[in-house]
Amino acid sequence: MDKRVVVTGIGMVSPLGIGKAATWEALLAGRSGIGPITLFSPDGLGCRVGGQVPAYKINDFVPKSYRKATKVMARDIELAVIAADDAFKDAKIASQAYTENPTLTPERFGCNIGAGLICCELNELTAAFDVARDGPGSTGFDLKKWGNDGMGQLTPLWLLKYLPNMLACHVTIIHGLMGPSNTITCADASSHLAIGEAFRTIQRGKADLAICGGAESKLNPMGMIRQTLLKRLNESGAEGADAVRPFDTQASGTAIAEGGGLLILEELEHAKARGATIYAELTGFAASHDAYSTTEPDPTGKSYAAAIRNALRDAKTSASDVDLLIPHGVGIASHDAAELNGLKLALGDELSRVKMSPVKSQLGSLAAGGGVEVAIAVMSVANQIAPPATNTRPEKTAMKLNVSGEARTGEIRSALSTAYSIGGQNAALVFRAYRG
Repeated sequence: MDKRVVVTGIGMVSPLGIGKAATWEALLAGRSGIGPITLFSPDGLGCRVGGQVPAYKINDFVPKSYRKATKVMARDIELAVIAADDAFKDAKIASQAYTENPTLTPERFGCNIGAGLICCELNELTAAFDVARDGPGSTGFDLKKWGNDGMGQLTPLWLLKYLPNMLACHVTIIHGLMGPSNTITCADASSHLAIGEAFRTIQRGKADLAICGGAESKLNPMGMIRQTLLKRLNESGAEGADAVRPFDTQASGTAIAEGGGLLILEELEHAKARGATIYAELTGFAASHDAYSTTEPDPTGKSYAAAIRNALRDAKTSASDVDLLIPHGVGIASHDAAELNGLKLALGDELSRVKMSPVKSQLGSLAAGGGVEVAIAVMSVANQIAPPATNTRPEKTAMKLNVSGEARTGEIRSALSTAYSIGGQNAALVFRAYRG
């Protein structure tokens, strides 16, 4: 029989704050983390706002003995390390990062972290590209010069900053984890898929605990240019929460962001034996792929619906038991329309009853950092509070949705967190209130 899996630790870093507590408090208060981009100059780009994480010093989140390694951490890696530190402390697990006598069994502690395609820092590439020009003052590129001279301008360990698997590598090294580990790079669905894989690993008895979720930063010139070319960004000049309007039929696009959300999943009896705080039980997971387009979701939403139905079936529950939905809700009209079609197929008439909390209007589009949204689903179940939908107005949506601009208390038996990605990958997770 499959083992039961619970959430005993939550770590978040988001545009709303550093740490679980700061993010949750700001979310419930209805504050927006979307504002003017200051990490770089967005001059020349149509969108000038994004969800930027507050200033931090990465050395505050790693042991002194490991600080030299921060030189080869891209921002995505830093966000994962910060979220992991928050999660371990929240779970009250003494890893080797905090003590010479860790209380965990390394071989039984896994790590599954979703990541994006990490963008290189342009200042590091400038000198390399300059010497690889095909002539003085030319904008042309000479591959031979790049191989002979250009790459010599990069530091020997340069590539280690930009490999997606390095998020999990640094977290496992810092905390001394030696259990099953994997990296998933499926854009916005990465975190959900990573959590789902960790869930299965513990269910099968191959690990007792796992840290899982994802992190990403698209707040850099290359990331913004890609999103601009895909015509995903809101270029209307709107700021704050107004920049992202989930499920609004007149939505102008989304705002790109950064963040990281990691959960510590634990086998139930293991958690009880150490007296852990249990936030919720993870009861269902499923994934699907629609193979429709590389840039647009299937407008029927049928594959997205299949992931949700199968996750509910895996949880041995039905739509009638779901009281909260944290949807993808990216704020791109065609994407949101497809998502609503899928939600209607999966939840039927229950869709208008289930409380919905589209949180991207406060966070922005976190891409592989969507683990923050999963963590919000868990916090909602633990506290029996549905976060506000600050910029989704019922009169502007194509279907009747149960949304409110204020946080709402009330029974949440199960919460559903869903995601889809460019390219068609879908995933859904079901969390149930833990009653013993």
